[in-house]
Amino acid sequence: MGQVLQFRLPLADASEALPDIDLITAVDVALRDLADIAPHVALASARAQLAACREMLQACFDAAVEPH
Repeated sequence: MGQVLQFRLPLADASEALPDIDLITAVDVALRDLADIAPHVALASARAQLAACREMLQACFDAAVEPH
């Protein structure tokens, strides 16, 4: 049986929209969200997909923030 996750609802008023963020911040937030969601994922295939997504995002984040 699937598991329902509660996501934040979109803001009703456009004037209350979140400010634009850069791509690095967006990836960082996505990584944190995945970490929050991971413990609640029961389906093995979904956990595997979540892990693969997290690894890909982490590699991109690390490559972007590491000094060259």
